[in-house]
Amino acid sequence: MTETATAAASGAAATERFRSRQRTGSGDAGTERVDTLVTEVLAAVHDVIRRHRVGYAEYDALKSWMIQVGLDGEWPLFLDVWLEHVVEEVASEHRLGSKGTIEGPYYVPGSPLFTGEATLPMREGEPGVPLLFRGRVTAVDGTPLTGARVEMWHADAEGFYSQFAPGLPEWNLRGTVATDERGGFAVRTVEPAPYQIPTDGSCGRLIAAAGWHAWRPAHLHLKVSAPGHQPITTQLYFRGTSHVEDDIASAVKPELILSPVSAANGTGREVTYDFVLDPA
Repeated sequence: MTETATAAASGAAATERFRSRQRTGSGDAGTERVDTLVTEVLAAVHDVIRRHRVGYAEYDALKSWMIQVGLDGEWPLFLDVWLEHVVEEVASEHRLGSKGTIEGPYYVPGSPLFTGEATLPMREGEPGVPLLFRGRVTAVDGTPLTGARVEMWHADAEGFYSQFAPGLPEWNLRGTVATDERGGFAVRTVEPAPYQIPTDGSCGRLIAAAGWHAWRPAHLHLKVSAPGHQPITTQLYFRGTSHVEDDIASAVKPELILSPVSAANGTGREVTYDFVLDPA
């Protein structure tokens, strides 16, 4: 049985991953851009303080909490849960192809590579409903993209991610599939469970103080890429499951909700979902 992952351990792992693979282009903003963004963010905070008459007791509580977020290693979690969905909307608003959404803090590059069809690495007797996930990757004009990479990772049936929770094999429920000559792929895995983001650290204290819930709906994470095309990062959700309507990370979009059906072989469920990539 997997031990419970702690917020501190998950946060430390997410922070280390982020530092090792920051996106390119994030550090080249000119002084005018930095001045504009920082000035407006601070002005918005100043406005909140004035309108709500924030005093020193609340200010000191905020200051203490922000310090503890850093000590807990939870800044990646905080930013990915409450801010990333807006950044993603801005970054992808020009796209004609498939919808994307947030990456989240649990992506790990370099997962095992398969061609055409794959069964994600998993433990013997991996708990969860078997799922066959298949589809095609095409360009906007419908041209199949042979050799496109479909990276998938997701939580297990208890809500834990490999490499971010103790006791799981390194690549459990993580893999990359290269599409066939028709742009097709098929992945056998198990359906993930809804899960709470870690609540024993600073983000959990914020959630409790504000009276929010900490749940994310069950979802598959995917990164889809092909030479000469813009890669897409997305998550796919399951119709009718809990918290699809009130995801704490505000990452669910109608286009990203799956409707699996009973598998043809009578074991588990299956679903087809195609990806369309914009030109680079």
